[in-house]
Amino acid sequence: MNAGVAALAALLLALPASAHPGRLLIGRSVEGRRIDAVELGDPHSSNKLLVVGCIHGNECAGLAIVRVLERLPPPAGLDLWVIENLNPDGYAAGSRQNAHGVDLNRNFPWGWRPLRGIYNSGRGPLSEPESRIATHLIVRVRPRISIWFHQHERVVDESGGDIRLERRFSALVGLPLRRLPREPGSAVGWENHRMPGTTAFVVELPAGSLSTAAASRYARALLALGRSRKRTG
Repeated sequence: MNAGVAALAALLLALPASAHPGRLLIGRSVEGRRIDAVELGDPHSSNKLLVVGCIHGNECAGLAIVRVLERLPPPAGLDLWVIENLNPDGYAAGSRQNAHGVDLNRNFPWGWRPLRGIYNSGRGPLSEPESRIATHLIVRVRPRISIWFHQHERVVDESGGDIRLERRFSALVGLPLRRLPREPGSAVGWENHRMPGTTAFVVELPAGSLSTAAASRYARALLALGRSRKRTG
């Protein structure tokens, strides 16, 4: 990336996002922290893209991506939804889990089973306010594509949706495409089961924080994917 583009990415990160008119409070965490969604682009479009920057509180490099994404003009005909941080309590504590000690990515209904320890799946499916908040928004919006950022495996997961979209994003960002284990109670597993014909997948970012140039590259790749039609790839 040349110096001019890198400088633009740094400027975009520095601009305030809190005043965006499309910012909506969609719920609160166990400890009462805000969980916001930001809607950008054309709200009347049926072409809807959802991006979740953070679900595990200690895997939040995706926050840099969504902050750049919110400041880039979305393509015409795209209704872009962003959940910046679905786990603000875990983020504040530096913990994978939420404030109840639950791994939110084991708390969704599809394939849920009782788990303990680091992958504690909660008392039952959707026992946690954060996972309920996400499901309510997803059912209402019905995104055509959903991307959930994790760390640290540096891979695009073949998550069970349209592999052509997963393959295209893999090529756009320069990460390998690989099938990771299908985890019980995962967000993308629930989405792909609950809404056939849509595609939800995981992007495992590298360890550590992203540079402004890398965050900008991922954000632009998301918009390029949003422009693609279902059978492209």
